[in-house]
Amino acid sequence: MGNFTKAVTDATFEQDVLQSQEPVLVDFWAEWCGPCKMVGPILEDLAQEFQGKLTIAKVNVEDSPKAPTDFGVRGIPTMILFKNGQPVATKVGALPKEKLKAWIEGAL
Repeated sequence: MGNFTKAVTDATFEQDVLQSQEPVLVDFWAEWCGPCKMVGPILEDLAQEFQGKLTIAKVNVEDSPKAPTDFGVRGIPTMILFKNGQPVATKVGALPKEKLKAWIEGAL
């Protein structure tokens, strides 16, 4: 994890994501996933840019399989934006920073 993204596990998912006062973008990823590694630094940059407006959380699907199962994650990286505890937008696959930022801004 970087300085601006937040590690979330099955044990902390409800508190960190579903009960969050601000929107949370959850990146479901795994260590062995090449596209996940490409998106990681982009999400870290965006977490810094959106600080105070959006939390970017990372859930390792290997360590925490319950949350991805609960939200129908079938491939990684999958990013789900939660507002008021509800999923409001989903993106699957790696995207360039500009497209990811535009998607986040459109969903916020």
